[in-house]
Amino acid sequence: MSDPLCVITGVGPGTGSALVRKFAERYRVVMIARNERRLQALAAEVPDSIPLVCDVADPEALQSALAQVLAIGTPRVVIHNAVGGGAGDILSIDPATLERNFRINTMALLHLIQTFAPVMVKAGEGAIIATGNTAAYRGKANFVSFAPTKAAQRILLESAARTLGPQGIHVAYVAIDAAIDVPWTRKVLPDHADDFFASPADIASECFHIAHQPRSTWTFDVVIRPFGEQW
Repeated sequence: MSDPLCVITGVGPGTGSALVRKFAERYRVVMIARNERRLQALAAEVPDSIPLVCDVADPEALQSALAQVLAIGTPRVVIHNAVGGGAGDILSIDPATLERNFRINTMALLHLIQTFAPVMVKAGEGAIIATGNTAAYRGKANFVSFAPTKAAQRILLESAARTLGPQGIHVAYVAIDAAIDVPWTRKVLPDHADDFFASPADIASECFHIAHQPRSTWTFDVVIRPFGEQW
């Protein structure tokens, strides 16, 4: 149990699970998600991983989960991969959807930073990463239900980077401008080549690289984009 600790939210079947598998090569990984069955199955597969069932949109439940993490130890890496999305334009979206997505994408990230950054600073090292998408940079017509929250997420993280970077904590935003290779995207885009889709394992490897960059060459804004993606 001497391995350092990594915390990952949003452990779904794609990027989240791939992040767990990659970081488990060097870390004990605390996995946070709503789906208990998926977490238990992954915990059985990944040695020394720790499942925590939690809806990050619920601030009380999230604070309880984060307190459990601190009881285990000080995280070396924290990755906020949980995401709230959905489609709809400005005239049709339910305001409650935007509010919930703000709790998932932005407020949960704030709770993670405020909980873990102080102990990371005390430990003298750490990395805080959020995965996002290009909605953080532009508000398309049908992305109103989540684009404002992703933009806020990125700006929140940039503010965190300016505060925490000089204190030795690497903060980075990883935007995934891609169709991620999961079953539903394959169904929607059946005629595209395999390498048009962003591999969850490759995304996880890039996040692992970012989390371990030397201090002389930290990056903040990182955009992952397959060769065939138009931009």
